[in-house]
Amino acid sequence: MERPFLDRREAGRILAERLKKYAGMKDAMVLGLPRGGVVVAYEVAETLGLPLDVFVVRKIGLPGQEEFAIGALASGGTCVVDEVTARLAGVSTERLERVVQNELKELCRRERLYREGRPLDLADKIVLVVDDGLATGSTMQAAVVALKKRGVRKIVVAVPVGSEEACSSFKDEADETICAVIPKPFYAVGVWYDDFRQTTDEEVRSLLHRAHLPTEKA
Repeated sequence: MERPFLDRREAGRILAERLKKYAGMKDAMVLGLPRGGVVVAYEVAETLGLPLDVFVVRKIGLPGQEEFAIGALASGGTCVVDEVTARLAGVSTERLERVVQNELKELCRRERLYREGRPLDLADKIVLVVDDGLATGSTMQAAVVALKKRGVRKIVVAVPVGSEEACSSFKDEADETICAVIPKPFYAVGVWYDDFRQTTDEEVRSLLHRAHLPTEKA
């Protein structure tokens, strides 16, 4: 089976070709969803000459099947949960709340680590929200819901690869959705990369500093 991307960096450069109209645009910026999405977003931002920042999200996995997403958390306190799926899977409200609280702790840890107390002003901005792929789309959905509360002017969901269902689901949620590749059958995001190793906290921090964020200039 042919894979379209060598790694996340190549995927970011390819995705940037689909986003050329935003190159150098005033008040536009790129937001990467950690961890892997930040690597893709870095290449998009570099290619388009736009500022890069990070928007922290955390997947909420089904207890016992953590890779199966039933919701997500995002910066600013946004929580999106498919309670119907959780109930049908026999997950109690108490157990689900414990999972949510654990993920919230990790989200806060990453927020402190990546942002280092630096504020994120998104009012009236055009934001290109980038991840390394869309499977269920739950983390991206949480990000979009949270960003709408921040008063952004335009939300562009942008990923190198995604399932047809997930990519289509954002047509009414975001102002624009760009999925560079929509393979059929989809399988999983990682299948469409030769190198899909886990991105570390150190890599995320390094890329953010290399993008000349204010914390580096201080």
